[in-house]
Amino acid sequence: MQSILPISNPNAGPSSSSSMIQDAEVVDPMLLRSEYDLPTTRMLISPSFENDGKMETRSLISRTLSFTNISPTSSADSNSYQQRRRRTASDTCLSALPGGRRHSFRQNMGRAASDTYLITRLSFKLLRYLGVGYRWITRFLALGCYAFLLIPGFFQVGYHYFFSSHIRRGIVYGDQPRNRLDLYLPKNSDGPKPVVAFVTGGAWIIGYKAWGSLLGQQLSERDIMVACIDYRNFPQGTISEMIKDASQGISFLCNHISEYGGDPNRIYLMGQSAGAHIAACTLLEQAIKEASGEKTSWSVSQLKAYFGLSGGYNLLDLVDYFHSRGLYRSIFLSIMEGEESLQRYSPEVMVQDPNIRNAVSLLPPIILFHGTADYSIPSDSSKNFAETLRRVGVQAESILYEGKTHTDVFLQDPMRGGIDEMFEDLVGMIHAGEAEALSKDSSAPPRKRLVPEFMFKMARTVSPF
Repeated sequence: MQSILPISNPNAGPSSSSSMIQDAEVVDPMLLRSEYDLPTTRMLISPSFENDGKMETRSLISRTLSFTNISPTSSADSNSYQQRRRRTASDTCLSALPGGRRHSFRQNMGRAASDTYLITRLSFKLLRYLGVGYRWITRFLALGCYAFLLIPGFFQVGYHYFFSSHIRRGIVYGDQPRNRLDLYLPKNSDGPKPVVAFVTGGAWIIGYKAWGSLLGQQLSERDIMVACIDYRNFPQGTISEMIKDASQGISFLCNHISEYGGDPNRIYLMGQSAGAHIAACTLLEQAIKEASGEKTSWSVSQLKAYFGLSGGYNLLDLVDYFHSRGLYRSIFLSIMEGEESLQRYSPEVMVQDPNIRNAVSLLPPIILFHGTADYSIPSDSSKNFAETLRRVGVQAESILYEGKTHTDVFLQDPMRGGIDEMFEDLVGMIHAGEAEALSKDSSAPPRKRLVPEFMFKMARTVSPF
């Protein structure tokens, strides 16, 4: 068994290298070497929902939002500097919008090569920390087979990600490496759009903003803007720094999304897997700061709701489970900053603390989605968290999808095309109370299939998730 791994200093390294990476949209692979440290049945759990109809859940989202424009704590010079950096990182993305200069094929291929390089290195980084024993060799081979069987879908999603004129890639929101987000813009620009701030998963080690590409593309087709927030992974950062990055990304959206056509009064926070945990911790930490009177750059009241997809919210219960699944205890404790921090970063435990009762009362409605056949993170994690939230007075609901795995609800079902139950539930909640939007949703054409069904069945038999 490996000992606890040392935590790398995210601020270490030559300042010139950091600046070059932050100011460039397409990162040179050699610079990454130093900065990245390579670096269907619907069941409503709440008793109050047991006898309700399918659409009754939308009443949770009807809470009136009072948008408060809180000024950032940084100085005017810092704000000006950030604006210059954002322009530097996204000017070429602006040219991809209708009416602007078009990207050359060479530029797009350069970006694709850069991102592919990063994804490959993240994968090898995960293997390096999980070890190369028999268990992980077999799982790595299974993952390779799984990805190969879904390659027709990955190819189509990747092509759209790199070449669509409706995606703003690499918008800078902070000073640290990986402080970037991708913005998926609806084709229809008539009026401000609801916004989903999405924190991607990746076992806290290989999270990357492009993992939300399929969700972003499909929600944007329903007139919903999506911002996929990137953040530092372990060992470049530990959980507190991941939360800090996510908070900065949310702050950027709350204060600047109107500049991109988003509605600052209709922002929803969402996370998947490890991203659901990070987003939930970020939300609770922000509420605690506000309840204590601390000055902040965004407010929990600016979020209409929180959506958690296949997340884990009680680390005290999950640490041994993760160890049995291959995310070894020593590594996990290094990510979470030691065993003594597990309670602090367990939202289910924290909301029961009577000392932060005022903070808990500030939380928006919380809806948790989970598949009952999820073996990466058991569905009881969402079920128990929702029940705990209701006991402490928070509007909460868990929706379980019978027989769905960790990747079914996020990957296979969306690629399958047609009607995706989780996706339709999510869209229905975001568009709740908007008659015109709901009418468009009901008449929306079925989404096309990206992968043949027999390949899905084969992929499920070899899936390591």
